[in-house]
Amino acid sequence: MEKFLDSLPWALLLVACFTLGLAPFTPPHLFEKLQMLARGRLVRPLDWFDLLLHATPWLLLLLKGFYSLRRL
Repeated sequence: MEKFLDSLPWALLLVACFTLGLAPFTPPHLFEKLQMLARGRLVRPLDWFDLLLHATPWLLLLLKGFYSLRRL
């Protein structure tokens, strides 16, 4: 996993987070899906896929940051 994360440039992850991770921008779709999850309304498979799609760049960024800090 660390090799894969090392191969991803920081700039690419940041661009992915601020485009796909927040699209559409008013309000960010990821926040809507997280609210639906918290309220128990995330029931359709399409909603789960949408949450996964918008959250993936953020998860990769967090994992890359975690592994980078762990090496220090």
